[in-house]
Amino acid sequence: MRECSRLSRRAVLGLTAAALPLSTATDATAATAATTVVGGERLARTGVQVHGASGLPKKLTARAWLVADCASGEVLASFDAHRRLAPASTLKMLFADTVLKKFDRARRYKVTDADLADVPAGSSLVGIKPGITYTVEQLWQGVFLRSGNDAVHVLSHMNGGIARTVAEMQARAQDLQALDTHVVSPDGFDHKGQLSSAYDLTLFARHGLKDADFRGYCGTRTADFPAGGKKTFQIQNTDRLLTGAWGLKTYDGLIGVKNGYTSHAGNTFTGAATRGGRTLLVTVMHPESGGNAVYEETAALLDWGFTHGRSARPVGTLVTPLSEGGASASPAPGGRAVRAAAGAPGVVGAGAGSTGPVAVAAGAGALALLGAGAWALRRRRTRPATPEGGGPEPTADEPS
Repeated sequence: MRECSRLSRRAVLGLTAAALPLSTATDATAATAATTVVGGERLARTGVQVHGASGLPKKLTARAWLVADCASGEVLASFDAHRRLAPASTLKMLFADTVLKKFDRARRYKVTDADLADVPAGSSLVGIKPGITYTVEQLWQGVFLRSGNDAVHVLSHMNGGIARTVAEMQARAQDLQALDTHVVSPDGFDHKGQLSSAYDLTLFARHGLKDADFRGYCGTRTADFPAGGKKTFQIQNTDRLLTGAWGLKTYDGLIGVKNGYTSHAGNTFTGAATRGGRTLLVTVMHPESGGNAVYEETAALLDWGFTHGRSARPVGTLVTPLSEGGASASPAPGGRAVRAAAGAPGVVGAGAGSTGPVAVAAGAGALALLGAGAWALRRRRTRPATPEGGGPEPTADEPS
C-alpha cells in the first residue's frame, strides 16, 4: 500500500481555512466539503443506529460501539460511531498497519539504551532489555500479546524514529480514511490530542486482518520471549476473550484483535470472531465500569451480530482505502472530541465547524500537520492506575 507523499486536498483546505477569519473559514469549509460523510450519513448521527433488526443488548454502557461484517464492510449497528475518544493501546493496530511489512520477521536486532529512552513512564512493557538481540517476530509478539510500549519504541526506532513513525501512521490513517484519528504517539499512551473513534479502530482491524502476519500475531495466545542468553519466559495475550483470563470464558470463534487500557483513557477493545463462515468485527470504547465490561459488551454485540444481526440492513459501511480505489469522503460534521474519563489529560475539542483531523505526512520524517500549526510530539508522564481486584501494581497502560 502506498504512502501519502503530498498534502491532500483536504489538508490544503484546512490550511487555507485556518488563515481566514472564523466566519469566512466556516463558510469555505461548508462550501467545499465533500457531500459524502465517511461511512455514510447515518453514522454521523448520535445515538444507536440499527435498521431491520431487534434484540440489541440492553446493558451497553460504552460511549461508542460498532458492529460490522468484516468481508462486506457493512456496518450492522452502531452507537456514536464517529465520537472521538482516546484510543489507548488499540492504536497499536494502526501502528501495525503502518510498520508491520517493513521488516522481515526473521531479522535480528540488538536493542540499545537509546531505543528505550523515550518509553513513557508507567507504560505496559513486555520486558525488553538493552544488549539482548531479538527477532522482529519476537518484537511483534511483544506488541500484540503484552501491548508492550517498549517493543513499539524499538520497532519505531528501527523505522527511523518516533517522529517519522507518527507521521507515517497519520498518513496511513488518512489513506484508510480514518478521519477521526489524530496520532501523537505510536504506542497509544495518553497524550494531549491523541484521538480515534469506534469507526476508525474498526477500519484498522479490518485492514490489518487481511495480512497473514497481523492475523497470526493478534490471535497468538502465548509465546516464549527472550530473557538473555538461552533463557526465555512465557508471555500471554492480554485479550481476555482469547485466553479466558480474569474469570471470563473464551469467546467461541474469536480470532483477535487488540485491547487497550490506560488509567485516564479507560478500556477500549476491537474484537473479531468467525462463526459459520462469517466474520464480524466489534469495537467498544470506554464502558462505564472497568475490568471485564469492555469484553462482556463486545461478546454481547458479537452474539447479537451472529443472531439478530443476520436480518439487519446496513446503516453504513467501512470504506475502502484511497490507495485501493476508495472514493474520498469527508469527516463526520460537527464531530467534537470528548473527555475519555474523569480527569482525562489533554483531550481537546474540535470546535464548531471543524472538519476533524486532516494531518498528513509531507514527506519522510515530516510531522503531522493540523490547521496552520504543527503538532509537536510530547511525552506526558502519568501515574500508575489503581489495581483492579488487588494484585501487583499495574502500569498506567496496563493491558486489560
